[in-house]
Amino acid sequence: MDQKVLVLNGDYTAITLCSVQKAFVLLFLDKAEMIAKSDHGVLRTISSAYPKPSIIRLQRYVRVPYKGIALSRHNIMKRDHFECQYCGSTKNLTLDHVLPRSRGGDSSWTNLLTACARCNHAKGHRTPQEAGLTIRQVPKKPTLSGFLRLSAGTIDQNWHPYLTN
Repeated sequence: MDQKVLVLNGDYTAITLCSVQKAFVLLFLDKAEMIAKSDHGVLRTISSAYPKPSIIRLQRYVRVPYKGIALSRHNIMKRDHFECQYCGSTKNLTLDHVLPRSRGGDSSWTNLLTACARCNHAKGHRTPQEAGLTIRQVPKKPTLSGFLRLSAGTIDQNWHPYLTN
């Protein structure tokens, strides 16, 4: 039951992921409708069996005031797939400012990336070019649909039309 369910707003835009249990409660209370069923089993009660939801749509449109992704240590590491963006290591990870703060660099999606302690120390207060390091993936702000893809782990094929950028 650790599968995720894609939750669509009333206008069919993706807004979040939730657990199968939470989706079933929304369906049972008629607060959502099932758009697609999961291919992975059913939910059973003592007397009935229900299809597992893969995509649900809320019956009412919910105004989402902030559609951005919060800038946090965990979200940056998730965006960078928990790998050092210089050498690819997955050990002793920390955050690195591409343009160091000592040189006026800010803490933003485009200036922060995941780096191992060794590479971060080797870079010091220099830019990657000055330190002779190459960035594997240029840091950028993720989109909501892209971040939902990262958060889901495995993507149900039914989700693809709703997770286009």
